[in-house]
Amino acid sequence: MDDAVTYEIEEDGIVLLTLNRPDLRNPISDPEMVEALTAALARLDADPAARVAILTGAGKGFSSGGNINQMKPGGNLNAGSPAATRLNYKHGIQRLPLAFAALEVPVIAAVNGAAMGAGCDLTCMCDLRIAGESARFAESFVKLGLIAGDGGSWLLPRVIGWSKAAEMALTGDPIDAAEALACGLVSRVVPDAELLDAARALARRIAANPPHAVRMTRRLLWEGRRADLPSLLEMAAAMQATAHATADHAEAVAAFLEKRAPDFSGT
Repeated sequence: MDDAVTYEIEEDGIVLLTLNRPDLRNPISDPEMVEALTAALARLDADPAARVAILTGAGKGFSSGGNINQMKPGGNLNAGSPAATRLNYKHGIQRLPLAFAALEVPVIAAVNGAAMGAGCDLTCMCDLRIAGESARFAESFVKLGLIAGDGGSWLLPRVIGWSKAAEMALTGDPIDAAEALACGLVSRVVPDAELLDAARALARRIAANPPHAVRMTRRLLWEGRRADLPSLLEMAAAMQATAHATADHAEAVAAFLEKRAPDFSGT
């Protein structure tokens, strides 16, 4: 399905990505959705004009996660044999966290309605999360006798901490937007009607900064999740050497000293 994810270029280097299967509440496990979302992320990362992206869901929900109809034997998730199912995950939904990890462009999740199971994990693949008041989150795999096959056990504790992640994963119970804010799963809750406007306002604040510095900062934040300190310092030194050589760094210093607004060119 070519339109499983829509890709809209907006002003100020902002790209709006929309999961576009509202009839099924935007499941992300189907092959066409995996292909469409990984292709959209690759396009985003390769576009030098893209400064920040917003990811949201069409219709009433952000994402229902896995397509339960495909969990029956012979479906896209449950291939009928353990060996085949393993490959389905490896070459299917597990491509998504790897694609997000490879990105340099930051992504804001604008969570409208339910983000269930893999949908909750998808929000954790993003760098920032804003929720509408009707948003609901659940690490609900255990309710179906499953585990997080999409990397949720790595992602969720790094976003909200071990104890709350364990509570969500072991109970499978949903939390509302207010609780998501309290535990740090989202940074802001806004009225549903204001969700995309709030996400765009945050995106513009990011896009106003020098794009090379933003991309390198995003890369360092992700590497910091898995690298030891000496390795991260080596990477930071190399990136800082690149940053010092950019025209935008020189412009930022000049604008600061001259007490004027900077004019970044992306070079």
